[in-house]
Amino acid sequence: MAENEEKDFEKEGKAINAYAKYTGLAFQMIVIIGIFAFAGYKIDEAAHHDTKWVTTALSLAGVFISLFIVIRSVKS
Repeated sequence: MAENEEKDFEKEGKAINAYAKYTGLAFQMIVIIGIFAFAGYKIDEAAHHDTKWVTTALSLAGVFISLFIVIRSVKS
């Protein structure tokens, strides 16, 4: 029985590690997108733009960069 318990423990440990990895990636995405959106907002605010084009462009850039990082991380 001890051998079965060890295998179960190893499987559980791997599941927890995967969960932590993907949770960390989610927070990383949120931070990247948030920083880019905030920077765009501040640039639009300083330039007194009526339409928030810089915020939109930098938010999209943040999304693409975070997706690139996630895809690169999942491949390895």
